[in-house]
Amino acid sequence: MLRNYLDVISKSALFEGIESHNIEGMLKCLTPIVRNYKRNDMITLAGEPFTGIGILLKGEASVSKETPSGNRMVIHMIEPGDMFGEMIAFSDHSAWPATVQAVEDSAALFIPRDRIINECQRLCSWHRAIIQNMLRLVSNRAIMLNKKLEILTIKSMRGKLCALFLDQYQREGRATFTLNMNRNQLADFLNVSRPSMSRELGRMKEEGLIDYHLSSIRLLDIPALKRALDN
Repeated sequence: MLRNYLDVISKSALFEGIESHNIEGMLKCLTPIVRNYKRNDMITLAGEPFTGIGILLKGEASVSKETPSGNRMVIHMIEPGDMFGEMIAFSDHSAWPATVQAVEDSAALFIPRDRIINECQRLCSWHRAIIQNMLRLVSNRAIMLNKKLEILTIKSMRGKLCALFLDQYQREGRATFTLNMNRNQLADFLNVSRPSMSRELGRMKEEGLIDYHLSSIRLLDIPALKRALDN
């Protein structure tokens, strides 16, 4: 079964810098488990025992946490090749910190963390590269979560949207981009109500700040968006 997903696995950040023809042999050493899920199935559930570092092989999934008030807050969306669970790989925690739910029919691979963080019994030459990739992934995830925290601390709806759009613009280097989430997921991500968010998006479109179609966003007046962010 793993052979069917080698192209996706080789594109995962965990295997960056490792030749694709070596990955199949590496997987035998890492002893991963592949599981299939139907739409809306829980891939992981916050608080349940940690089963290993995950890589989404097909489909799409959301990573979310429940707030103290009981509301669901989407942290981010993951696509084939994306990892989840890497934040606790080097910690002493033994439970999943967040819930991962299949948005559509999906498959995921799980690698026991001891196969990554412990000394490889076979002294495989690629083990150091895996460790380095893991450390980079954890650092990048921490930066992303910090950016989301900055967005969530903004009080106004427009400010949150401007911060999100400008961050995407800076990362992609172009004014037109596609968000990897639909309207419901975007509202969950920003921890706001969808109707209020949709109304604000409509006002921003009428004012000539942005244009959009489904999840595609085009920034029309970047200076004005920056000014709105400062207000």
